[in-house]
Amino acid sequence: MLKLQLESEAFMIQKQLEENLTEETVIHKFGEDFVTCIYVAKVAQIFHGITTTWSKNLTSHTLYILVENPSEETHFTCKIDLKSWQFWGKKGLKSFKVGEKRADIYWDLRSAKFSSRPEPVSDYYVALVSEGEMILLLGDQNKEAFKRTKSRPALMDVVLVHKKETVYAKKYFCTRTMLGQGKKQHDITIECVISGPSDPAMWISVDGTVSIRITNLHWRFRGNETVFMDNVPVEVFWDVHDWLYSGPHSGPGTFIFKQDNKGSDKLEGRYSNSEGYISDGSSDLQSACTEFWYFLYAWKIE
Repeated sequence: MLKLQLESEAFMIQKQLEENLTEETVIHKFGEDFVTCIYVAKVAQIFHGITTTWSKNLTSHTLYILVENPSEETHFTCKIDLKSWQFWGKKGLKSFKVGEKRADIYWDLRSAKFSSRPEPVSDYYVALVSEGEMILLLGDQNKEAFKRTKSRPALMDVVLVHKKETVYAKKYFCTRTMLGQGKKQHDITIECVISGPSDPAMWISVDGTVSIRITNLHWRFRGNETVFMDNVPVEVFWDVHDWLYSGPHSGPGTFIFKQDNKGSDKLEGRYSNSEGYISDGSSDLQSACTEFWYFLYAWKIE
C-alpha cells in the first residue's frame, strides 16, 4: 500500500511538471545561455518539483532554485548572483518553510571553475537540506557540503525528470546528458549541412556513432525516430524549420530526447553511496517517475 501511494504521488507531481512544461510560453532568445533541470524529491514528507536554472548572458550570471508547493500557488525561489563582485556573496544560506517544516539552501561557489557553459564544472556545491536530510546536492564538493550542513543522505534519492539547455555552434552541436540504463552520461553530437552543392542533411550521433541520418532535410525538417542507448529505447524528435526557412537568429533547432523509465532503471534496493551511508527506497521513486525528457535548443551562429 505504501509503495502504491508513493508511486501515485510521484506520478502526479511528474504529470503536473509535464503539463507546465507543455504550456510553457517562455521565448528563448539568441544570446541567452541556460541549463534547467527539474527534479522530483520528497521534502517534509511530500513530493515536490524542484527546478534549478543556471542562466548566463552579457549582463548577468545567475542560479535560480525554485521549490514548488503542490498545495499552494506560491513557491519558494532562491536567486544566487554568480557575477557578484563581493567574494563573501558567493557563499551563503537561505531558509524557508515547506509546509510546517524548515528547509535550507546552502551554497559555496567561491572557488567554482567555469567553462563556456553557464553551470560550473568543478569545485563547488549547492545543497538543499530539510529535517537533517540532504534532499538535493549539486556540484562535486560532497564532503564539504555534508560537513557544513551536518546532514545525512536522504532515504529517497531525488530523481531528474526534465532537462533543458541551449547550445551555440555553426555546424557541430555537442552536449552531454544522462540517458539509457542507469542514466549514464552520453555524448550527443548534432551535425548539419544546410548550404552547399548537396541537399541539406543532418546527423545525430551518440558517443561518436551515428544513430540518426536525415537526408533531404527540406522535406524532413520535422520528424522523430527511436534509438537505443544501453539497450534502452529513446525517442528523438527534431524541428529545424527555422534553420532552413527563417532569418539568422530567428529561432533555434529544437531536439527532444524522451525516455520511458519503466523497466530501464531498476535499482537494487539498498546501496552504499560515496559517503558510506545506506539508502532505501530509491527504486520506488525512480519507477514512479516514469519518463525523462531532455530538450536541446541549438542556435546556429554565423
